[in-house]
Amino acid sequence: MNFLPEYWMAYEQTIHGVMVILTAGVMLFAAGHAILFKRESHSAISWVTVILFVPIAGGLMYYLLGINRVKRKAAILRIDALTHRAPTAAHEVKSAELEGTLPESSRHLVTLSEAVCRATDRLLVRGNSLEPLRNGDEAFPEMLNAIQEAKSSIALSSYIFDNDPTGRAFADALEAAFTRGVDVRVLVDGIGAHYSYPSIVHLLRKKGVMATKFLPPGRHLSFVNLRNHKKIMVVDGILGFTGGMNIRESMRLNSMPRNPVQDLHFKVQGPVVAHLLESFADDWYFCTGDKLDGDLWFPEQKQSGDVIARGITDGPDEDLDKLRWTLLAALSNAQKSIRIMTPYFLPDLPLITSLNLAAMRGVKVDIILPEKNNLPFVMWATRAMLWQVLEYGCRVSLTKPPFDHSKLMLVDDCWTLIGSSNWDARTLQLNFEFNLECYNPGLALQMNEIVDARLISSRQVTLKDMEERSLPARLRDGAARLFSPYL
Repeated sequence: MNFLPEYWMAYEQTIHGVMVILTAGVMLFAAGHAILFKRESHSAISWVTVILFVPIAGGLMYYLLGINRVKRKAAILRIDALTHRAPTAAHEVKSAELEGTLPESSRHLVTLSEAVCRATDRLLVRGNSLEPLRNGDEAFPEMLNAIQEAKSSIALSSYIFDNDPTGRAFADALEAAFTRGVDVRVLVDGIGAHYSYPSIVHLLRKKGVMATKFLPPGRHLSFVNLRNHKKIMVVDGILGFTGGMNIRESMRLNSMPRNPVQDLHFKVQGPVVAHLLESFADDWYFCTGDKLDGDLWFPEQKQSGDVIARGITDGPDEDLDKLRWTLLAALSNAQKSIRIMTPYFLPDLPLITSLNLAAMRGVKVDIILPEKNNLPFVMWATRAMLWQVLEYGCRVSLTKPPFDHSKLMLVDDCWTLIGSSNWDARTLQLNFEFNLECYNPGLALQMNEIVDARLISSRQVTLKDMEERSLPARLRDGAARLFSPYL
């Protein structure tokens, strides 16, 4: 005998029907969104499977982790900032001029320049100089001296800015600049700011310096994987520093740190410095809503050398895939040589294919990696995929410790790519990065000398080495590679 009133049974049936309709609606909407907006088919298939076979929870997971909200937010926040650009038109270089400037053996790189121009929507600029700075022993004194001599403005962005003796030396110099009336802005990644405790950002704020964190995880949990990996400093709008170097004591090899790190940074002068500052200004506006414009930040640029260069920004927003297109274009244009130095080498299939095709065309492809990585999981994952480039003729060399964090790419002894980017999924899909591409045989010669010096004490890896790994090592390496998109 049913003791429930009929109206209560009808109410339960109605609620159940509504829940079924809502669940189906959420699933269909989320699955449709993944089908329409996920660029890679395997990603779309994975998310649709989760959404359909894990009702409600799958849709919630997609909402929290699968939607790129940064792209949408960045487009809104940066729409005005993108119109504030330095007046560099007088220094811009088009294809005809570049072809006339390059030596005959390098003129095929004009097509590379045209491809990167279309990918980045930015022209090359002439009249630049780049001075390589090895390790913190050379880079930090130059940067601190520039801060001490600053007259009007300082913009500094770093992924890691430690609260250690080196970091505090920078903080003191920035405070002194602020005290004498220099406009100072400091941006530190929200994760990188906490590699040391207490955060250097809090110390800078106590000193009166305007400093902020990029997407701090406490307030932006769903963005925790999206990091600002750029290393940029611009003083008075005309002197720049960029490369792969974080601000931390381990970069000073002469001080005998516990975990020494080799790296390359560059002192940059000329019109391309405006590209560094434009990238910083966009990020600063994204984080604070504060626009940096006018002569204080973007003064008239003067030529300072013979390097033709262009800034390349990349990130999971409107800049997505600019670096990927640049790398693929460089690999396909190479005729003689490709040299890559990177601490983290986990390229995707299109890049692996392009490297192999270059080697098969007779291009000498050298990949220089650290023998001992600071991230063991990355080292294991790299070993699991090295056979894919070794079997087609690419050469892989491992450099002796200390750990080498340098990031460098050279093509045909004329084209150089420097900056913050690695050869991994985090760089290509998740991080905000900044790089410079440069067309100049003299600069390429300097970089080749650095690579040659690294190779002297390196050990070349063979396909046989990879095949002779023990079964436990191969299983470990293969398991680590499964996590390569997040390493």
